[in-house]
Amino acid sequence: MTTTSTREISKVLVANRGEIAVRIMQGLKEMGIATVAVYSEVDREALHVLCADEAVPIGPAPAAESYLVADKIIQAALETGAQAIHPGYGFLSENGDFSRAVEAAGLVFIGPTADSMAVMGDKLSARRKMRASGVPVVPGTDEPVTDPDTAAKIAAEIGYPVLLKASAGGGGKGMRIVQEPEAMATALRETMGEAGAAFGNDAIFIEKYITDPKHIEVQVLGDGAGRAIHLFERECSVQRRHQKVIEESPSPSLTPELRAEICAAAVKTAEAISYRGAGTVEFILAPDGSFYFLEMNTRLQVEHPITEMVVGVDLVRAMVEIARGGGICYRQEELGQHGWALEFRLYAEDPGRNFAPSIGRIETLAVPGGPGVRLDTGVYEGFDVPIHYDPMLAKLIVWAETRELALARARRVLKESALHGITHNLPFHLWAISQPSFADGSYTTHFVADHFDPAGWLPGLDPRTGEILAAAAVLSEERLRGTDPHRLPATECHANWHLNALRAMTRNT
Repeated sequence: MTTTSTREISKVLVANRGEIAVRIMQGLKEMGIATVAVYSEVDREALHVLCADEAVPIGPAPAAESYLVADKIIQAALETGAQAIHPGYGFLSENGDFSRAVEAAGLVFIGPTADSMAVMGDKLSARRKMRASGVPVVPGTDEPVTDPDTAAKIAAEIGYPVLLKASAGGGGKGMRIVQEPEAMATALRETMGEAGAAFGNDAIFIEKYITDPKHIEVQVLGDGAGRAIHLFERECSVQRRHQKVIEESPSPSLTPELRAEICAAAVKTAEAISYRGAGTVEFILAPDGSFYFLEMNTRLQVEHPITEMVVGVDLVRAMVEIARGGGICYRQEELGQHGWALEFRLYAEDPGRNFAPSIGRIETLAVPGGPGVRLDTGVYEGFDVPIHYDPMLAKLIVWAETRELALARARRVLKESALHGITHNLPFHLWAISQPSFADGSYTTHFVADHFDPAGWLPGLDPRTGEILAAAAVLSEERLRGTDPHRLPATECHANWHLNALRAMTRNT
């Protein structure tokens, strides 16, 4: 354990919203630390606001005018007497300028240094750093490419197919697969345009496209002085539009030997940049068992709860202790994996319409309890889901002694859960874990693209059931319109009755 001079942290401002803000506040309160929330106008009755000891308004609904305005957040911290800011994930969590501004104001940033963010936030600099550190990287370029002829020459040397990626990219944006030389010029132009618009940086690099890969990531903790440990891996191969939907830990794809190699590479990655706090090193696992560095997320990860469940740690507490100067509160030899955990991201979205976001009022939210069940949520019954932010509502986590038992528990909990008032993806999760490739653990990052049919994934209803549901939808619509003109339109009502019908039918399967 590393120990340095400690700093007082008795009040923390959480610069985020939704389930992650609530989760961080829960951890802080268990440590006896007071909490401060910030909120936009549309979030004035959000759960994270209700959970905080204090709450400060910071602007209109658009994130660019509230949650992304660093000066307002820092001023709120100073005015409320908070000594530190925890950024959560998203928004300003990986913004080096924000981290510097927080520390320049005399506050503690509960996260990595701006220098670490700079190295890992640019995929080209990260590739160069990893290559120099001996961490395997996907064959490709370490410098930006802008000329189509040069790009075609490099791709020919690497071998098609190749992947064009934005150096400053994330969230699945700024990526294109190129299968043949004739498509390179158009793909390069379009990818550069998308990258420039999304990230203000049109730098593109080329790497070998790994066919049918798995997405493996390793949780790390660093003390900021060159020492790091790992907290084992998570598999995150179930993705839609390059964004994760279901995660599990341990990975069903790794042998003990391969697990040790990947975790060692993750520790080497963190130590190479003297990483501070919690971070995640992501790898691509090829069908032949070779693995390559993909990127490092310099923040607390969305799927951190399954690591907490399997390894038995509190990552929020660990981040605070490191930020205080107390060092890493675990020794590597103390840590191990116990049981199996799965996380299901609950989104306000319609899987049948290419996962299009949904908005509306949450009429019912009920998740059954029992051993090994955890719900991290940022919403409640009666809450109006706004259109301005990411549509994730909550995360459902289940744990059991084995993967087989964890899947059985997940099926029970998903079937018995109730979420009404908005279109959502609970039935999608039931569909996903019933697929043979998920059950046997052979699924890859192409799982959704290869197996999911938006038009036909819901089973057909018999005529009698259809008549009952149609009548119920009409009655529900009339009731809602009669009591509140701002409730959901009929199309959303019908969509939810269809999803609820699926849940009812799966209870009998």
